[in-house]
Amino acid sequence: MNNERFSIKKRIKSFRYAFAGLRVLFREEHNSRIHAFAALCAVTAGFAFRISAYEWIAVTIVIGMVLSAEAINSSLERTADFVKAERDDRKRDIKDLGAAAVLLTAIAAAIVGLIIFLPKILSLIIN
Repeated sequence: MNNERFSIKKRIKSFRYAFAGLRVLFREEHNSRIHAFAALCAVTAGFAFRISAYEWIAVTIVIGMVLSAEAINSSLERTADFVKAERDDRKRDIKDLGAAAVLLTAIAAAIVGLIIFLPKILSLIIN
């Protein structure tokens, strides 16, 4: 067990590391910027359609899931490249599994978006 004393300085440093990771994610990972743009569109639509608190909760959770999956996938890909520079079936599988995680969360986010926004859009068109 770690008997190290609690330190505000160390907690602040850990936030700095996390924000540095966000900078790397959005500066160097192209797909993260696509997901961030989609999130911005969803948030804009949420304000435009005045979605409910529960709908905001769902939108917030799926945005967090997609961006987190993208960060984890990017970390896996970089780790695989660091550990083994050559092509390898196991390395390919690691990268493909990470990409699948992002895909699954993005599909879930799209479904949530359709459930929340499609009826509102159709109502706008019909009325």
